[in-house]
Amino acid sequence: MNLAIDFSFYNWDLISNFVLKGLYFSVVLTVVATLGGVFFGTLLALMRLSGKKWLDVPATIYVNGMRSIPLVMVILWFFLLVPLLIGRPIGAELSATVTFIAFEAAYFSEIMRAGIQSIPRGQVFAGQALGMTYGQNMKLVILPQAFRNMLPVLLTQTIILFQDTSLVYAIGAYDMLKGFEVAGKNFGRPIEAYLAAAVVYFIICYALSWTVKRLHQKIAIIR
Repeated sequence: MNLAIDFSFYNWDLISNFVLKGLYFSVVLTVVATLGGVFFGTLLALMRLSGKKWLDVPATIYVNGMRSIPLVMVILWFFLLVPLLIGRPIGAELSATVTFIAFEAAYFSEIMRAGIQSIPRGQVFAGQALGMTYGQNMKLVILPQAFRNMLPVLLTQTIILFQDTSLVYAIGAYDMLKGFEVAGKNFGRPIEAYLAAAVVYFIICYALSWTVKRLHQKIAIIR
């Protein structure tokens, strides 16, 4: 058995045939889960801040429940149990997308709730003084400021989400990690494949983290 580390088998054809397909799915899953998570997370945050128990209680149970369960377990439960309930199989990619949106909504909900609560109450009272309804006040005054305040945190959570996309490997979805694994198996170099995957994940996440840091500095200067 050859234990020497050798990356010479990597070339553009191999990357385009195996890795880019997985990277494309990882990026798409990250973007879709982020947009869906922010949308539903904002709704959950508004439910928890509504002051109405019939909205607050179910939202709180959902958020705390999701945040208390490992993501990989949610992925497996959805992928294995939903087909039994609906009577037909669902694709790994669709299962991963729905699961990530549902799971990330709980985390984005807490971020948005903190962002909304960070806005001075005077802003709320000013909107009410102008005759705005609760919905208008949130849409036109509170949420725009909350999104700006929470943007660095939202982007940081998105980076974590991108890293977590590797967990779809558990249900056989073809993400970037899967692409590296297939490439490594085809050329008999699994060690090099996983090392290369780690390097690519590090480069992407470090670059995004650096960008978020710079953005946070700019927002701090504006404030």
